[in-house]
Amino acid sequence: MDQATFNKLLTVGVQNGASDIHFRPGDPPIYRVNGVLRPLKMEKLHPDHTRQVALHVISDPLTKSQIDSVQEYDTSYGLAGVARFRVNLYRQRGTLACILRIIPDEIPTIDGLGLPQVLKTIASNDRGLVLVTGATGSGKSSTLAAMIDHINRTENLHILTIEDPIEFIYKNVKSSISQREIGPDTENFAIALRAALRQDPDVILVGEMRDTETIDIALKASETGHLVFSTVHTTDASRTINRLISVFPAEEQAMVRMRLADSLKATISQRLLPKADGKSRTVALEIMVQTKSVEEYIRDDRANELKDVIEKGRDMFGTQSFDQHLSQLYREGIITLETAQSAASNPADFQRALEFE
Repeated sequence: MDQATFNKLLTVGVQNGASDIHFRPGDPPIYRVNGVLRPLKMEKLHPDHTRQVALHVISDPLTKSQIDSVQEYDTSYGLAGVARFRVNLYRQRGTLACILRIIPDEIPTIDGLGLPQVLKTIASNDRGLVLVTGATGSGKSSTLAAMIDHINRTENLHILTIEDPIEFIYKNVKSSISQREIGPDTENFAIALRAALRQDPDVILVGEMRDTETIDIALKASETGHLVFSTVHTTDASRTINRLISVFPAEEQAMVRMRLADSLKATISQRLLPKADGKSRTVALEIMVQTKSVEEYIRDDRANELKDVIEKGRDMFGTQSFDQHLSQLYREGIITLETAQSAASNPADFQRALEFE
């Protein structure tokens, strides 16, 4: 597959609203649109085709020269005026395959994504830890980018991002932004985050907190006057808190719980759901912000009970549980009752709550 054909397939994918594009031997190219895989009406790809795709997306000369020994490889690829792509190469059944996640050229905004205004308040914290959580493909990167964009447009700060790979490319507005990529710029998240503390940042974005060392340094950064953003692959606030604590040795967990209670400013957990019209998807959000009650529940090892605190804080703090947002989306006609019930924490309780509203 020559470069012009490859770029054309990417361009058409962006134009058709794809979120991901698959190149795999034995299948035609596949677009994922609104969560559904849609194979193109083309000939099936051969291993030589996907090897050529890999050569198109790899920019590092050494890796390119060792293409036949690559087993997994993450990188990014850009098409000017079209989009950037987060790329994962992997070997399956002895052949190379490639998945590209589309990252729009334009930086998303909180208003443009239709996110609640409380996210602007969350992004305006001067210190602490803010976590965006959810499954792969739930839109975490876009939500993070929108909050970084809000800071960039409203505050004169040094923002440092550590990403694997770099996704959205920021331009300085009011803030000064440094973007570091795992591989070309630094060895791993923990090393980059430790170095970041010597690079005079006000805001640090860590693409993902994958290990104990990274979590520990992120907490230290938030405790020493920095605002730290990151992502975790968890589904809600309680699971996020429990996950972060559980990666530490048992004898350290009580102290980590205290540190989280003090430093965790917010969790934003999200899921993408099909809209009622069947043509696109919308995001359902659980939003927890730091309050005295939230701090107390985390400190007392009662994270599993946070849903009640989150629901009670809706009017005063702008917090909301998934079920509250699902109810709102259903009543506004954005999603169907069936979709709302299937996504609810407890479908029977959700139905009863609807009847009493």
